[in-house]
Amino acid sequence: MQPLRSILYLIIVCMLGPSIGVRAQKVLQLSSNHLQLEWKSTPQGWQVQKVLVKKGNSWDSGLTPSGEYTLLFTEEKPSGESAQTFEKITGGKFPEDNYHYQREQWKESTTSVALNTAGKAYHFFPTSGKLVGKNHVQFRHETEVATVTTDWRVDQQFPTDVLVTQTITPKRKGYFSLASPSVATVAESSMGWASVPGYFQGNYLQDNFAKAYAYGHGVPRLPVIYRERCASTLAPLVSTRTGITLAIIPEPGLARDPWKRDKITQTDWHVGLSHMNRKGQLSPTLYYPVLGEHESSREVGKALSYNFRYSLMEGDWFKSLKHAIYDIYKFGEGLQLRQSKQSLMSRIEQMHHYLTDPQTSMWNVEEFEGTKIGAQSYLGGVVGSQKDAMKNSDYGAMWMLAHATADPKLTQQVLPYAHNFKLKQQQTEDGFFRGAAVGQYYLAKRKKFVEEWGEVVEPMGLTYYTMLDLGNILLFDPNNQELKDRLRLGAELLLKWQKPDGSWAVAYDRHSEQELFKDVDDLRPTFYGMIVAYRVLKDPRYLAAARKGADWFVKNAVETGAFLGVCGDARYAPDFATGQSAQALLDLYELTNEKRYKEAAITAAKIYTGSIYTHPIPTRTIKEVNGIQREDWEIAQSGLSFEHGGIFGSATRHGPIQLASHAGMFIRMYQLTGEPLFADMARAAAIGRDAFVDPKTSVASYYWNAMNRGAGPYPHHAWWQVGWITDYLLAEAELRSKGKISFPRGFVTPKVGPHQTYGFAPGTVNGDKARLVIREDWVKVDQPSVDYILAESVEKGRKYVILLNNRAQATNFNLTVGQKSSVQKQLPAWGMEIVQF
Repeated sequence: MQPLRSILYLIIVCMLGPSIGVRAQKVLQLSSNHLQLEWKSTPQGWQVQKVLVKKGNSWDSGLTPSGEYTLLFTEEKPSGESAQTFEKITGGKFPEDNYHYQREQWKESTTSVALNTAGKAYHFFPTSGKLVGKNHVQFRHETEVATVTTDWRVDQQFPTDVLVTQTITPKRKGYFSLASPSVATVAESSMGWASVPGYFQGNYLQDNFAKAYAYGHGVPRLPVIYRERCASTLAPLVSTRTGITLAIIPEPGLARDPWKRDKITQTDWHVGLSHMNRKGQLSPTLYYPVLGEHESSREVGKALSYNFRYSLMEGDWFKSLKHAIYDIYKFGEGLQLRQSKQSLMSRIEQMHHYLTDPQTSMWNVEEFEGTKIGAQSYLGGVVGSQKDAMKNSDYGAMWMLAHATADPKLTQQVLPYAHNFKLKQQQTEDGFFRGAAVGQYYLAKRKKFVEEWGEVVEPMGLTYYTMLDLGNILLFDPNNQELKDRLRLGAELLLKWQKPDGSWAVAYDRHSEQELFKDVDDLRPTFYGMIVAYRVLKDPRYLAAARKGADWFVKNAVETGAFLGVCGDARYAPDFATGQSAQALLDLYELTNEKRYKEAAITAAKIYTGSIYTHPIPTRTIKEVNGIQREDWEIAQSGLSFEHGGIFGSATRHGPIQLASHAGMFIRMYQLTGEPLFADMARAAAIGRDAFVDPKTSVASYYWNAMNRGAGPYPHHAWWQVGWITDYLLAEAELRSKGKISFPRGFVTPKVGPHQTYGFAPGTVNGDKARLVIREDWVKVDQPSVDYILAESVEKGRKYVILLNNRAQATNFNLTVGQKSSVQKQLPAWGMEIVQF
C-alpha cells in the first residue's frame, strides 16, 4: 500500500446556495481508502447520508445509512424479574419446570433490560456537528436528561475501522445506558449472516423467540441485549449478501473481567451486546453502561465516557471475527505468554496412576443381572440419583491407555467390567428400543440404567453409547463377534429410526414411545453412528444412511448456523457437539472423497471458533486465586471453549471448560486449510493450563470457576483428558512432521467433542511401521514445555522419541533416554524432532 494512499483524510464541505433564500447545507465526511462516511445536517439533526465500503475496485453501498442515536434512562433501578413469558413453537411453557438449571438463567435473560424494553428511550440525531481536528469530527446533542457528545475518527492503523468515543453528562439523577449510534442498518432481505459470537449465528430471522433466543436457531427478531459472560468474541456483526460485514467492537477492558482481583466476577455485567438497535433494525449495537448495572447509576454532572470501534470491511463474518480476535483482542500475543509447568505427556502418565487406583478414580464394580459391571461414580445431576450414579466416558481412551501401557490393572481390573457395562447398557429384548442404549448412567441402588434428565431414549444416545463405544472397542478387538452383533443391532435401529428426509428425532419417551422435543430439530451429528457401522461392518446401506443424514445436517445446521447440544440437563443447549460435527463431516469426506463434506466440515469448524473465548486479553498482572498468587494469563478464559454457551449454558455461571476435545480437530483443520486461527486456538486451549490442574492427580478441573480443584464430582473426565491430549499431541506431530509421523485415527468420543481414538493399529514414523507406547522409564525431559510421544518399531526393534516444543519460543532442554547420559538439545518455537534409539 502506498503511504499516501493509506493517509486518512477528512473533508468538511460548506456549500452556500447560489442565490439568497437558498438554505446553506453542511456536510461532514470521514474517509480512508477502505470506507467513506458522510453526514448531512437536516432539520432532524445530523444524519448519515452515505456509507460506502471498498470492494475490489469499486464501492459497495449495500449498507443503509442512519446515524440515529439512542439514550436509555430510568429514575428507578429496573426489575430483575422476568418481564415476559414465551412459548415453544409447538405450544406450552418454555422452559419446562423440570429444567431447574435453566430457570434462573431464563429469568435473567427475559428481564426488561435483557429484552431491551426497560427505561425511556430517547432517539435522536445530534443537533450540532463540527470538525475539531485532523481526521476528527464531533457531534453533540442535548436531551432533557443528559448531554451526549460523540467523537469519530478513522483508525490510522486499521483503515476499515472507525474509532468512536461517547460521553454522557447527566442532567438528572438516575440510571443511564448510552447505545452506540446506528451508523448503518441492514434490511432483512439484504442480510447474509448475523451473529453475537457465543450466543448465536445464522442467516435468517426466526419468528419463534424461544427457539432463536435459547438455541440460536435463527436470528432473534427482538433487539435483545446479551451479556459479555458468554460472548466468546466481543464483536456483534451483520454481513450483507453482497459481501460486506459491519461489526462493532468494544475497547479492550470495557467488558467485565471474570476474575478481577481476588475473586470470581464472572457474572458481572458491564457491556450489553446486540445485533439490533432498540427499534429492532439490524445494526450491531453496544449498550454502556447497562441499565441497573455497573456504572449506570449517575448523579447530575457525573460524566462517563467509553470507547469502541465500527469495523466496515469487504469479506465475510469470519474475516471480521478474526480482525476482532487478532488485531483488537491480541489473541496471538496472549498465546505467546503461555508456558507449561507440567508437560501434557506427564499428565497422561500421572492420570494413568489416578485411573488405576479405585479410590481416587471412584471405580465401582456392581452386580447387575448376574454380571459384574464396572464404572466410575458420577456425582453430578442425574434424575433419580441418590449419589449412586455410575458412568464410563471415553472407551477409546480406556482401551488405548491399556494397550499402550500393557498395565494389568487396566487390562484385568477395568476393561472386562467396562466391557460388561457396555453390553448391559444396550437393550436386546424385543421392542421399540431394541438395540438402543437405554441410559448412559447406571443407578446402583435401583439397579437401573437411566438417561441424564428423564425417561427418554435418544437416537443421538444410540450413536454415542452403542455405536461409538462398541466401535472403538472393536478397533482393538476386531474379531469379537459378540460385539459386532451388538453393533449391528444398534445400526439397524438407527437405520429404522432415520426419517425420510435423513434426520432423526431428538428423543423418544421411554414409556409411550412417542417422539419428544418436537419444538427443536436434531441438529447434531447423529449420522456419525452410521459411519461407525459402515467402517466396521462394511454394509453399504449404512454408508448411504450416513450420507443421507449428513446431507440433511449440512443443509439445516451448517448452512444456517443452527446446532443442538447433547446435554439433557441443559435441554440440549448448543454445545461441544458443534465441534464434533466438524470432525464427523471430515471423517465422511475421508470415506467418500466428496468435496462437499470437506467444505461443510471446514465451515462447521469455523463456526465452532465462535465457542472459544477470546477475551479479556491475557496479561501478566498478579491476581490472587484461592490464596495463591497467579499471573492473569494462567487463569485466562481466552482460548478456552464452552461446555454450552448462550443464555442457557453452564458458561453463564461456571465459565468455560478445560476439556479441550477440539484441539486435535483444530490442528487437523489448520493442516487442511492453512488457517492460523485453528492452530492458535488449539494451542491456547492445550498449553499452560496448569492453574486448573490438581497437582496431586494431574487431573484438570472441568469448569473454569473450579480452578485447580481437580476432577471433583466427575472422575470419569480423566479418561476424556487422556483422550483429548493424545489426539492433540498426535495431530501436532503429524502436522509438524509434514506427515512423516502418522497414526490411524478411530472414532470420535461420545458427547464432549471431536477427539479420536488411537493405538489400535500401528502407524508410521519416518516410513517405519511403529506402535504407540507409554513407558515412564524410557525418557526424561527437563523442560515441561517439551512434550514427548513414544513409539516402538513393529519389525526393526527401534524405539522412537518424538519431541514437541509446545510454546511460542525456542527451548533449550536436556534429554535423557533410558540409562544413558543426558544430551542437550534445542527446539525452535512449535518445533519437533524425532530421536531414534
